Amino acid sequence: MRLAALRVPLLIDFAASTSLQREQHRVSALPIIGNGPPGTFVLFPNGLRVSLPTDQIVFADEGSGHARVGFGGMRFVGLEDGRLVFVRVRELFPEDQLSPDRSHTMRLDPLWVTTISVDGRCVWPADTRRAAVAEIDR
Repeated sequence: MRLAALRVPLLIDFAASTSLQREQHRVSALPIIGNGPPGTFVLFPNGLRVSLPTDQIVFADEGSGHARVGFGGMRFVGLEDGRLVFVRVRELFPEDQLSPDRSHTMRLDPLWVTTISVDGRCVWPADTRRAAVAEIDR
């Protein structure tokens, strides 16, 4: 499904030449409760592998030369202590399908991310041209 056809509340475009790795779902004859979905990772050209909250992903694509991931129940908080911070604001799956050990905060190095959009509007990085004009006007 194309991104234009989806309503993606939070969209992160990762750095150039990144890709996605999705772990395979393992079928078991035994019921496993609270294990959560298989992992999803952003892979960087230098070998770095960054885990993402799989249960929050509503869109994932790597067809434009970089990983692009949309999240349904996360909110972008901003830059804190040199990291881009996102918090879980609602669950997308029933509690019994989620890991009790899931994280509620995602922190990313700004060097890993090119843009962050909320409801289709770019919120990071800030418009540096506007900031430069404001500084010149002072």
